[in-house]
Amino acid sequence: MNRFRVIVAEAVRSLGANLSTTFAATTTVLIGMFMLGLVVGLGSWALSLSDHYKKQLLVNVYFCTQNRCDNGEASTTQINKVHNALVAMPQVKRVQFISKGEALAIERKKHPEMVDQLPYNPFPNALKVFPKQAEQIDTISKQLATSGLTGIESICPPPPGSKASKTGLGESCSTISHRVLSVARYLWIVVLIAFVVLLVSSTLLVANTIRLSIFARRREIEVMKLVGATNWFVRGPFMIEGLLCGFAGAIAAVILLLLGRELFMPLIHLTNASDIHAWPFGLHVLIVLSAGLALGAIGSGLTIRRFLQV
Repeated sequence: MNRFRVIVAEAVRSLGANLSTTFAATTTVLIGMFMLGLVVGLGSWALSLSDHYKKQLLVNVYFCTQNRCDNGEASTTQINKVHNALVAMPQVKRVQFISKGEALAIERKKHPEMVDQLPYNPFPNALKVFPKQAEQIDTISKQLATSGLTGIESICPPPPGSKASKTGLGESCSTISHRVLSVARYLWIVVLIAFVVLLVSSTLLVANTIRLSIFARRREIEVMKLVGATNWFVRGPFMIEGLLCGFAGAIAAVILLLLGRELFMPLIHLTNASDIHAWPFGLHVLIVLSAGLALGAIGSGLTIRRFLQV
C-alpha cells in the first residue's frame, strides 16, 4: 500500500510539474474520445436504421386471378396449401393473408384517385411472408418456387436466377431487396473499420504525446533503474499519469457529447420511426470512459518500454 501511495504521489507531482505535456495528452484524448463518441452514436443509429429497413423486407406471394391466369382464380384449397407450406419452412417467422378486398381498401387509402374509377377489383389474393432474418428471403422464394404448388401467379422477390428475376416487377423486387441487404452489410463493415482506426490512431497520438514527457525524464528513469527499481515500479507513475490524462480527456469528451445531444439533436429530424435510435447515452459514456482510461494506460505503458532497457 505504501508503494502504491508513492507511485500515485509521484504521478500527481509529475502531472503538475509538466503542465504543457499534461494538457497536450489530455487534449489529444479529448479529441479522440469525442470522435469515438460520434462514431458510436452515429454508427449505432445508422445500424438501427438498416435494421429497420431489413425488417421491411418480406416475400409477397400473389395468387392467380380470373383475368390473368389460364387456369382461372386460385381456389381456397390452393391458397391454404401454399400457406401451410410456408408456415412449415424454418426460415419463416409468420405469414399474413391479404384478400383482394383488403388489398383494394389499402390502395384506396393510399391512392384513391387511381382506384375510384376501376370497373372491377384487379388485385389478387396474396400472402405476406415475414422471414426470421432478412437474408433468408431468397431461400424462402426459391423453396416456394420449387415446391410444385399451384395457384401462384408470381413471387416477389422471385427466386434468384429465374426468368422473372430479370424482367419487369421481378427485377425491381430483387434489385431493391438485394440493395438493402448489401447496404446493411457494408454499413457494419464501415462502422467497424472506423471504430478500429479511431482507436488505433488515438492510441498512437496519446503514446507520442506522452513520449515527450518520458523523454524529458529519461535520466531520472536511468537513475531509478541503476539503484534497483523494478520495471513496474518505474512504469507505475507513468501509467497512472496516462490513466489520469485519459480519464480527464474522456470526461471532457462526455461533457461535449452531452451538450451536443441536448442542443443539436432536437433540431435534427431524420425519421419518425420509433424503432430507429442510437444506443443509450449511458452506454456511450461507458464506452468513452473505458476507452479513455485504456488509451491513457496503454499509451504510457507501451511508450516507456524502450526507456527501461538500461
